[in-house]
Amino acid sequence: MARLSFGIFASMVAASAMLMATDSALARTFVYVSAATDGKIDSFNMDEKAGTLTPVATFDAGKMVMPMTVSPDKKHLYAVIRSQPYRVLTLAIDPETGKLSQEAVAALPDSMPYVSTDLTGRLLFTSSYGGNKIAVLPIGADGLVKDGARQVILTGRNAHSIVGDRSGKFVFATNLGSDAVLQFVLNPQTGMLEANDPPQVATKPGFGPRHIIVSPDNKSVYVLTELTGHVIHYALDPAKGTLSEIESVASVPGDAGLSPGIAPPPPPPFNATAPVAAPADDGKPKVWAADIGITPNGKFLYTTERTTSKIALFQVEDGTGKLSYVTNYSTEKQPRGIRIDPSGHFLVASGEKSDKIAVYAIDQVNGALTPIERYPVDAGANWVEIVTLP
Repeated sequence: MARLSFGIFASMVAASAMLMATDSALARTFVYVSAATDGKIDSFNMDEKAGTLTPVATFDAGKMVMPMTVSPDKKHLYAVIRSQPYRVLTLAIDPETGKLSQEAVAALPDSMPYVSTDLTGRLLFTSSYGGNKIAVLPIGADGLVKDGARQVILTGRNAHSIVGDRSGKFVFATNLGSDAVLQFVLNPQTGMLEANDPPQVATKPGFGPRHIIVSPDNKSVYVLTELTGHVIHYALDPAKGTLSEIESVASVPGDAGLSPGIAPPPPPPFNATAPVAAPADDGKPKVWAADIGITPNGKFLYTTERTTSKIALFQVEDGTGKLSYVTNYSTEKQPRGIRIDPSGHFLVASGEKSDKIAVYAIDQVNGALTPIERYPVDAGANWVEIVTLP
């Protein structure tokens, strides 16, 4: 085989570098923020090197637009409307501009505060806090959600989130009022959820499990508890899809002056003649944790707490997934949603009582957050999604 001359080789390397640079230049990162009060979804273009945002457009989704999720192929954004009529919008993402356009709408069986998809992008998972249920909707081969729920499962009290693992075989859902994490197996033939054995794992009483995140290596599942601000670290059995608690680490320091939150009481029996007594309240400010996220490399984990408007940082031990609480950062007022961009370099936070979102740079050595800039958004900003397109 003839050897390439240095000149030809150098030309090939240069051409390859130019192609890579072109690919990088063509890459687009878009940030979407749902604003429930104004019923809008604000779109931004993110500079992938600086983390700065440029406004793109505002989509009129409808009052109480809240949870969103991006399809695995990154072509669609699914946005849930929590006002009547309850529904989910399929929004096409323009790959050049990031602008949204509605392609489909489907009815939901209740008000759903959480939405996600399965690994294949053919199933949409939703959970209902007030309706005590989870529901699964089909996603067509074209990425559109047109039909209503194909499966509805009644759960314990206050189903809050539902997430699949990274193998696509197992699904977990939290029940805040029942202090439980439900465990399901996803039947690959029928696309239906089936109760695992055991069907659930219990948290400590009064913890109120809320949002779930799965580690990038699929070995750990982390659950943020709304009422106490703990992150429960579970080991995930890759064969059975069951969870085993490893540790529970507080995200709210003791000197924050907060008392544990209180779960809503169970509904009274249909034939009750007197209202159910509300739990005793000491009148002190309460823990009100909201969202959780982990960097793509699995090194750092973040949570939000709404009463103090803080973001907590945890470092994740390599290999074991164990957590070490580091510190808290002040952020937008009543931070409900955070997202980390696919590169793992930036975190975006929204505050329900703030008229801006905040962008932070993530230190790649220790996970520390450094503010970059704040950007105006519509009222009631609560959910953030970030997508990078090639």
